[in-house]
This record gives sequence, C-alpha cells and structure tokens, in this order.
Amino acid sequence: MNRTLIRDALTNLRPPAEATVAGWVRTVRHSKGGFSFITLNDGSCLATLQVVADGKLPNYAEEIAHLTTGSSVVARGALVASQGKGQAVELQASEVRVLGRADADSYPIQPKHHTLEFLRTQAHLRPRTNTFGAVARVRNAVCAAIHEFFQRRGFLYIHTPIITASDCEGAGQLFRVTTLDVSAPPRGPDGAVDFAQDFFARSTYLTVSGQLEAETCACALGNVYTFGPTFRAENSNTPRHLAEFWMVEPEMAFCDLAGDADTAEAFLKHVFRAVLDRCAEDMKFFNDRIDNTVLDTLAHIADSEFQRVTYSEAVTLLEKAGRQWEFPMHWGRDLQTEHERFLTEETFRKPTIITDYPASIKPFYMRVNEPDAQGRRTVAAMDVLVPKIGEIIGGSQREERLDVLEARMAETHMKAEDYRWYADLRRYGTVPHAGFGLGLERCVQFVTGMANIRDVIPYPRTPRSAEY
Repeated sequence: MNRTLIRDALTNLRPPAEATVAGWVRTVRHSKGGFSFITLNDGSCLATLQVVADGKLPNYAEEIAHLTTGSSVVARGALVASQGKGQAVELQASEVRVLGRADADSYPIQPKHHTLEFLRTQAHLRPRTNTFGAVARVRNAVCAAIHEFFQRRGFLYIHTPIITASDCEGAGQLFRVTTLDVSAPPRGPDGAVDFAQDFFARSTYLTVSGQLEAETCACALGNVYTFGPTFRAENSNTPRHLAEFWMVEPEMAFCDLAGDADTAEAFLKHVFRAVLDRCAEDMKFFNDRIDNTVLDTLAHIADSEFQRVTYSEAVTLLEKAGRQWEFPMHWGRDLQTEHERFLTEETFRKPTIITDYPASIKPFYMRVNEPDAQGRRTVAAMDVLVPKIGEIIGGSQREERLDVLEARMAETHMKAEDYRWYADLRRYGTVPHAGFGLGLERCVQFVTGMANIRDVIPYPRTPRSAEY
C-alpha cells in the first residue's frame, strides 16, 4: 500500500495535495447532513488527521455510517485547509475503505480517560492511546540515539549470550534455563538434581548482564557495546523494577575510570539532546500531562558540566547535612535514593558522578584502589546521578591484575573454575579497561516522567505477571 504517514501529511504536504492515509479511528461523528468526520491516527505522531467522508460515497450507508472507535480504514482524497478549529488541514475523502471493524460494545480503548493501571491490563491495545504511543516513539528515539552515539565513536556493536552459566553480579537472582522434567528431574547419588543430564550438561540461566562477555570482545577489538535483554529474578514489586529489561553496556580497552566517566557524561548528553530535538511534540505532551519538569530537566542535564566527587566526600556532605535520613548514612554503607537525590538536586544542583566506592559493597570485577589516607579500601567504581531518580548509570574500571582479581573472587566466594575464561583475559595480554551500564527502561522512565517503569516497556514482566 502506497500511503502517506499522517505525520508527513500534517508537516510536509502543502494543500491542496492528493494523499492516501491509513490508521485507526480515534473518534467518529456522523452528521445529519450526510457527512462523517473521522479522526484518524496511525502511530507516526501524536496528532490525528480529520477525514471528511461525504454521504455520497458508494459504501457510506453500508460501512462508513457504522464506523466506530478502534476500526481501521484507508482513506484517499484531497488534503485541504481545514475549516474547523485546532487543525491546519483535513482530508476530503474520495474513497474510504474499511479494513477492520471494532466491536463498539467490547472495544476497551474508548475516547475517554483511562487509568494507567487499567491500561496495563490491556497491554496489547494500549499503544493506541496518546500516552503509550508517545512512550513508544520516545523509546525508539532513545534507542536510535544510543546506537548513533557509539557508532559515531567507532564502537563495535556485539551480541552477548542471553543464556549463560555465569552470574555477573554474584547476587544469585537468576532465572534458570532447563529442559529437565521439573516434576521428576534426574538426581545424582547425593539426591541433588543432576544437571549433567540437562540440555547444556550444566546449570544455565538467563543473563543478568552482558558485561563479562563484552569484556572479552573489548580485549580484542578495542571499544565495543552490547544492547539487549537482561533478566533478574528479584521479587520486587516497585515502580522501578522489572524482571525483564534492556541494558546498554559499553566496554572500552585502554580506558581508566576518568575516561569511563567522560564517556558516560557525553553519552547521556547526546541521548537527552537527541530526544529534545527529535521528539518535540511527544515531549511537550509529557511535560503538559505527566510531569511539567521533564523538558527543563533534560535541557539542564544536556547543558551542564557534571559534578564529580568521591564516595568519601559524598558521605561527609551527607553526614553534615543535618537531615534525618530514612537510611542513616556512614562510610561503608551504600548510597540510597534519598542520598543520591539530595546530592544532585540540593547540594550540587546538577548531574553528579560519585566515584571510588568501598570495595565491600561492590562486585568482584571492579579495580581495587590503593588504600586511602584512613586505610580504607575502595574500588574504581562510579555512579552517575541525575535529579528525581538518583542513579541512572553504574560503571567501573575493571580489575586487570590477575592476582588481585583472584583474591577478590575468593573474598566474595565466587567459584574460580566458573570464571577461568574471564581470568584468562588477565593471563594473556591484560590491559586496563572500563565500562558502564544503562538500563533502557530506567532511562525512558526518566525522560518521559512516567511514574511506573511498567509503563515504558510494551509487555512488562514482574513477579506473578507474564500474561502476554
């Protein structure tokens, strides 16, 4: 079908012009004078196009006069200056073909206000609403900007495995992958499940991160990034957690923590500026309807020089703040959202990068620093904090020294034999390298101002919820 997108009909065509458009009916009004006014949206933009159908059309009485919200149509005719208010052009139809009729009594997405909670029960239809259409377009723009940033800088896009035998974070919150009969699995002499008889002849899981595998590629190819689905079996029913989400994870050879932080700052600025430039209509919708600070917040971040402080400096600031924290803070504890937001929103009033966290609260693969003046051991880690949500990026310089890595693995009770291949990077031509991770959904949630992360992914996977 050779059709014109409604976005292009509204912005690129000068009336009068012939056009064929197709989409779904948002509203329809049938006048007594033998005309129908059909409001059409095709998902290409937030706006709709009014199609005026004359009662003299051959299929008017049989089909057009019975159109309802949710039906799909193709309309051909002349794009002319509109006589109505609130729209510059309309389509005077010479032909309207009904492709699919929606049952008016059962169609759940009616032209009225629906709560986000209700729309989660209609995940297969909610992209037809203004809010979720706008989310989808912004999400697409964020993804395009992510690829654009790394491709322009010579990073190679690689695909790391979704099925893995390793736990990157060491947290143990993994989804198991198995073909064994769960009602009667084979067992060894000790009574434990014998995974040697499983499909991969060992325990395997859905990945929580592609980082470790990406490191192997960076230590051969230079700068790489992976962008794909990740999974965590964390029993969290919060507005910020999903069991299935997408992560972008760059890894850079011959890079230290300072270079890692520089890249993360440039990366966020690029993505946010791209959204502001390319999604003006949708972002205005979010600013008007969802969160009236999103435009100013994104512009502020894109134009700011990020503040950089160490974890120890941040703890000192928090201890001197005179606040009654929900989570009392002292050196050695991880920062909570309330602490992160205080630093970025009230103390520095700009995006903030916290570096050099205590080794005891960070994973085994982060590079161990020399002890500080108080003899405390830290690692070359960083978190990028932004207003309203706190941490949006986490990263580190990776430990490139074999003896230190092995000591950290033993200290954190990692099974060395499971990570032999990872340690090989340090045995054979080790180099300093670094990287970070950004959760796509967390980023889209921040950009749009949507309160619940379940509303920025088409089909959210959460505890006890995988309907589609």
